[in-house]
Amino acid sequence: MITSKKMRAMVLTRPGEPLVARELEIPQPGPKQILIRVHACGVCRTDLHIVDGELPEPKLPLVLGHEIVGEVVATGKSADRCTIGDPIGVPWLGSTCGACRYCRSGRENLCDNARFTGYTLNGGYAEYTVAHQDYCVRLPKQYLNVNGAPLLCAGLIGYRSYRMAGDTVQRLGVYGFGAAAHILTQVAVHQGKQLYAFTKAGDTEGQKFARRLGATWAGDSDSRPPDELDAAIIFAPVGALVPRALRATAKGGVVVCGGIHMSEIPSFPYRILWEERIVRSVANLERRDGEEFFKIAPEVPVRTEVRTYPLEQANEALNDLRAGKVEGAAVLHIGE
Repeated sequence: MITSKKMRAMVLTRPGEPLVARELEIPQPGPKQILIRVHACGVCRTDLHIVDGELPEPKLPLVLGHEIVGEVVATGKSADRCTIGDPIGVPWLGSTCGACRYCRSGRENLCDNARFTGYTLNGGYAEYTVAHQDYCVRLPKQYLNVNGAPLLCAGLIGYRSYRMAGDTVQRLGVYGFGAAAHILTQVAVHQGKQLYAFTKAGDTEGQKFARRLGATWAGDSDSRPPDELDAAIIFAPVGALVPRALRATAKGGVVVCGGIHMSEIPSFPYRILWEERIVRSVANLERRDGEEFFKIAPEVPVRTEVRTYPLEQANEALNDLRAGKVEGAAVLHIGE
């Protein structure tokens, strides 16, 4: 039961400035929307890119957050896919137009008119949020908590990147061992893959963490792995890793850039791309990524390493993420 018309929220008023604590009206769901009481919301590196002004033209003022875990507390008059009390997740892709050539060809993640949770739509750094029912993910009940939040972005983008690497991969390299990598590693190891983890130089704790999760090998990102990789996924937003990953990848291999933002990729000799190697990016996600991933996650079962913060410490969480102080994923614990 909702006992107030107001909610606590952390709001971005201008890029480059800290979030501001505000008391806002609890939003009302539109015809096909649902109102969600937020239990937890992950703090993603994409949030940093928005706060730091690296992703242009966010909605302002903006409630950040696109790794939302909560329960349905009200539905719009035409919302018929959810019932009160359902555990629900809200990811980055908030809506698509359904009419552009990308939507019509089954590539909704590339929609010309897409809207994004916590960027062009208000997100989950708040006690309540609204979302379009068709773009939410039904959650297994075991993920209705802080440990489920990272799965809504780090898990989904990690899974999509994994799919883009190809079905025949046996030796998979992962550059940047943060939230997405620690989730993906569990899936890959469960499916019998050999996982090679690359961290910042000297990050021995991160390398130990990767080995605990089942990585075959872990080392610095400027190191060559002991075996050629069939594919590599780059989660760190560092363009210089692209030629390094190409040099570590076997003929016909794929290098997947899994982030929404990356620094400039330096020039590199054609010979390290030759022999049918591929470099590709991942943009957003499709709804089927969520459906597939949340069937697999309980089977593994995927477990997340999280560091929790109360809602009012969202700026501290962002700063810790920026400084590389978070092992696993940062999550705002907002309510039950």
